[in-house]
Amino acid sequence: MFFKTITNRLDKSPRSVFAFVSVVCIGMLAFGQYLQHVVGLEPCPMCIVQRYALVLVALVAGLTAVSVNTRAHMAGAVLLLPIAGFGAYVAARQSWLQWYPPEVVSCGRDFYGMIETFPLQRAIPMIFKGSGDCSKVDWTFLGGSIANWSFLCFVAFMALTLLLIGRQIKRFRH
Repeated sequence: MFFKTITNRLDKSPRSVFAFVSVVCIGMLAFGQYLQHVVGLEPCPMCIVQRYALVLVALVAGLTAVSVNTRAHMAGAVLLLPIAGFGAYVAARQSWLQWYPPEVVSCGRDFYGMIETFPLQRAIPMIFKGSGDCSKVDWTFLGGSIANWSFLCFVAFMALTLLLIGRQIKRFRH
């Protein structure tokens, strides 16, 4: 029944699926801001990269949702896949670091310290390398860390997108 409901929604209103993905991403970003500014958790560089991936997914999904053109829906879905895949990769890597922390933690400056201290050309590669303690678990929900939940959400976005692409291809053939 659940799968039937999803496939009906994908067929009848792919725009609502894209809008849903965009709203979920915005909610996740808002929750990240809450954890940072209210709870006091400082994001590591891998968390920052996941936020950028969420912003891109939200933008692409939102822009695709406002389009009425089915070709734009297909293009948006195809564009969402690598972005969500990249976010899932970073979240999976962080989850791995949390489950199997390195013997020696090589913590460097935090994200803001890197931007303030180094020129942008040097700071950006340092951010993507992860110089904070990305293996630290500060918050959990139902046994999963923020990185674990982020990974699951990115994978869900990819699965929804793949389903949508499959349904669109099926519609084009008929």
